[in-house]
Amino acid sequence: MGQGGDRSGTGVGGALPRFLLLYGLLYAAYGCLSPILPNFLAARGLSARDISLVLAGALLVRLAAGPLAGRFADRRGTGRGILAAAAALAGLAALGHLPGQGFLVLLTVGLVYALATAPLAPLADALALGAAEGGRAFQYGWVRGAGAAAFIGAASLGGWLIAGHGLAAAVAAGGILFCATALAARLVPAGTPAATEPGATVGLWQGFFTLLRSGAYRRILLVAALVVGAHAMHDTFTMILWREAGIGAGLAGLLWSEAVAAEVLVFLLAGPWLIGRLGPGLCLALAAGAGALRWAVTAETVALPAVAAIQVLHGLTFALLHLACLNLIAANIAPCLRATALTLYGSLGVGLATALLTLAAGSLYATFGARAFWAMAALSLAAVPVGLSLRATKSPPFSGTGTVHI
Repeated sequence: MGQGGDRSGTGVGGALPRFLLLYGLLYAAYGCLSPILPNFLAARGLSARDISLVLAGALLVRLAAGPLAGRFADRRGTGRGILAAAAALAGLAALGHLPGQGFLVLLTVGLVYALATAPLAPLADALALGAAEGGRAFQYGWVRGAGAAAFIGAASLGGWLIAGHGLAAAVAAGGILFCATALAARLVPAGTPAATEPGATVGLWQGFFTLLRSGAYRRILLVAALVVGAHAMHDTFTMILWREAGIGAGLAGLLWSEAVAAEVLVFLLAGPWLIGRLGPGLCLALAAGAGALRWAVTAETVALPAVAAIQVLHGLTFALLHLACLNLIAANIAPCLRATALTLYGSLGVGLATALLTLAAGSLYATFGARAFWAMAALSLAAVPVGLSLRATKSPPFSGTGTVHI
């Protein structure tokens, strides 16, 4: 298919299998690589300081590269082509880690990998949301749920490869999967070409300013920053907290798997049903309230029944929140700004907030121990009224000056 905006292949019988393939390969690649890259760098002789510099540099590159790629995709109408090229580059960069030796070489490869991976998930989301046609063709949650399941399966596969063949085998598998993602990206519908959309000539920086001037869009970013960012302490210290409470590695793995299974279930089934009946704004408030409950319980007890009970809330605090945010972006943001909106959402609403709260979590946990989770509960609770203030509307028109009214 060319970039000419053909609609062939849409519908359950056409676009859905292609997006399932795309998301399966993309998140399988992440599943192979994301958990083990720091260990791989350590195995290549990098010190803890060197590894932190590589990871921090990668974060800074992603914060800038993602939105710029999204903006370029919107202006040129080339989201599918950029997605395919970025996935291919990510695969080559992942494989480039294998012969790499020394800090400067691995830093360079790591920055290229970060540059390539920054726009992958948001651009895939932009294409999937367009092809889903507001749920008339298929539910976005189906393909995102397939991605989450593929991540779990690939992480398990990566562990098996490492046990039998070493860290390099998992890195190689991830690189190959990214290259396969590039091929799968060429199979999905290209979407509407930019030249046919009203306001498609909005300037590079004007597109960012237009989005950030929107009160509704800023509230979406704020809710995502508060609720998803609050997971930072959980992701960093929960396993430590459980180990100190006498919960063994095997049981801790089962608890973690329970949370991920809840995420997949919400993406595939419960999330679309809840949004259809409650609306995305109320679902955001529900996700935020679930976060407040989850972190409050974590702050007060490590009793196994309570810990097991709150793991299912991950389906609400992450999956339902993500579905509701994307529903609001798809409904309220003009298509010619959708990739920009999604990459900013991923970079500012999720990425930057998570990085900053991860830094804060270290000091809070060192000072207060498990009680530090009360701070995360407060952040989640603060998002409840913001979520309630959001409503989905039709995609906004453009004025004669080329400015989006959101």
